[in-house]
Amino acid sequence: MVCRTARPKGELLRVVRSPDGVLRIDPSGRANGRGAYVCRTGGCLLDADRRGGLARALGTPVPAWLREELGAAAATITDSDDQGGPDGKE
Repeated sequence: MVCRTARPKGELLRVVRSPDGVLRIDPSGRANGRGAYVCRTGGCLLDADRRGGLARALGTPVPAWLREELGAAAATITDSDDQGGPDGKE
């Protein structure tokens, strides 16, 4: 996670690289493969890609279409969904 805030798994979004190399968002959190967890807050989703942490965690570059999906996911999340302060702690 970009913010490094401890949260229950259900509050995180999982992005997975399957054994055959396909990247996708894993809403169930159970897909087989190498996964990376990101807070569902818009800032964390965008920072995970911008800082390169998501690509490092997945062991592969993040394609443009996945960036767009993450951006769309971030756009649907409002500040009221974020619990806590600017870095998720309060």
